Amino acid sequence: MSDAAATEFPEPQHRFASLTLVPKAEAKLATKDFKSDQEVRWCPGCGDYAILAAFQGFLPELEIPRENLVIISGIGCSSRLPYYVNSYGMHSIHGRAPTIASGLASSRPDLSVWVITGDGDALSIGGNHLIHALRRNVNIKILLFNNRIYGLTKGQYSPTSEQGKVTKSTPFGSLDTPFNPVSLAIGAEAGFVARTIDSDRKHLTSVLRAAADHKGTAFIEIFQNCPIYNDNAFLPVTEPGERDLRLIRLEDGEPIRFGAGGSQGLRVGRHGGLEPVPVDGTDPDSLLVHDAGVADPSYAFALSRLDSSDFAHTPIGVFRDVERPSYDELMSAQIEGARQKQGDGDLAELLAGSDTWQVG
Repeated sequence: MSDAAATEFPEPQHRFASLTLVPKAEAKLATKDFKSDQEVRWCPGCGDYAILAAFQGFLPELEIPRENLVIISGIGCSSRLPYYVNSYGMHSIHGRAPTIASGLASSRPDLSVWVITGDGDALSIGGNHLIHALRRNVNIKILLFNNRIYGLTKGQYSPTSEQGKVTKSTPFGSLDTPFNPVSLAIGAEAGFVARTIDSDRKHLTSVLRAAADHKGTAFIEIFQNCPIYNDNAFLPVTEPGERDLRLIRLEDGEPIRFGAGGSQGLRVGRHGGLEPVPVDGTDPDSLLVHDAGVADPSYAFALSRLDSSDFAHTPIGVFRDVERPSYDELMSAQIEGARQKQGDGDLAELLAGSDTWQVG
């Protein structure tokens, strides 16, 4: 086989939709159909309650049977969520939810697979599993609940805790530079990257809807309050009055405006980064209109770098929405192509083949 032929993939038999080959539900489902009989147990005031309610309220929009919905989680407060949704699911092991979900989605294209994880679960022990799921573009949807703390294990600093954070495990302040989850996902070439907030149900639901419509891996960071160990960590972008001055709401195809009365915009700076500027007095042609479909990730990455510890300019919404072939689509096409050329293989012959050697 030539080098050129080796890099070509046969056209898949099916053009996978956003939910692959998931069948449509015969009967219309409601929010109550996705509520399990388990008692929901998080700390009073936890942002997970709001996320769960929004998620359960959104699921009927998928119009798929409950038995074709699977929710995989890792370890942490957020990872209790599969217990509370009336579907198939697994509360798996620390950091490995993307791995289990990848295998499931690749082998069962008739399933809609969602991953629930947290900043500690996904970005510490699960860091490599997360970035490889993103780069492979497996058809899974990853919801990362970011409360910037380890809540389940009682308040240690996490990979997203700000530098200087005083916790039980960093009594003199954290020395680590925190991860920016959106920057990390874009750097791993994720095709769909978004951010939303637990207390903004309308925005949260709209982002979930956009993720479901995307073919391949979709990554959503959700700012989530932990009232016990990290209360009001996101107060600047949740408090009425303050949030409207700080949040940059990204709307595809719309001019980027924020601040009092939409008085601020963005333009490209001298070194390629983005800089806030007053709309009045700035060349209108230099002001950015948001385009989530830009193939080069540099623009979306530049948006993600606007974040700062004081939340002065914090983008939310869909940063990037670019389609490319999903891993499971390519795998299916490759297997079908090999079958057409070589026929069905013989597992026993493969295991007992001639490619063996002796040592000593």
